[in-house]
Amino acid sequence: MNLVKIFRLTLAAALLTAGTLAATSAQAQAPLKIGYTDVQYVLAQMPESKQIESELKTYNDQLAAQLKSKSGEFETKLKAYQQGGPTMTDVVKADKEKELQGLQQSIQEFQRSAEQSLQQKQQTLLKPALDKLQKNIDIVANENGFTYIFNSDGGGSPLLLHAPKDGDISDLVLKKMGITPGAAAPIKSGPVATPAPAAAPAASKTKTKTKK
Repeated sequence: MNLVKIFRLTLAAALLTAGTLAATSAQAQAPLKIGYTDVQYVLAQMPESKQIESELKTYNDQLAAQLKSKSGEFETKLKAYQQGGPTMTDVVKADKEKELQGLQQSIQEFQRSAEQSLQQKQQTLLKPALDKLQKNIDIVANENGFTYIFNSDGGGSPLLLHAPKDGDISDLVLKKMGITPGAAAPIKSGPVATPAPAAAPAASKTKTKTKK
């Protein structure tokens, strides 16, 4: 699973889905003033982003280590099955095949669970930073008389397709938080992934001899 896509979905769902209403009742009677900001650009420059990146990487590495351990156990037992197969009785062989198939299924379930867990971890880590960002967007919007603020994030489907440069409040928000504006890479972290284990052998049918 691509974490950059998860990150964009998180932003789309959690922040600025339709813009921020930043006017008081008095401002509501005045002509609309619309602004915009690139949420990903601002968030990437916040000091919290490095800590989020570090914690996500640590958590991802922990999940990857567990997955590697499970895959290693499967490969070891598969190799033992392949080497000892010719000398196994039908009953023992069928039992080993069943065990290998169970391990393979467990690995697949762990992979799915790990991806969901990683996404939830990211959402939890991002929330305080997103709340802080939202608060400062509101402050900047009020101070500068903006009625609505939209997200111009270039990733995914931006809410703003065209606007004048003077409507961009991204650097004002960064300065409000005491951050000197500059280019910064978005938060990234590799997904949990290890080479897929070899397929478990299909369960063989145990043959039972009947006495005549």
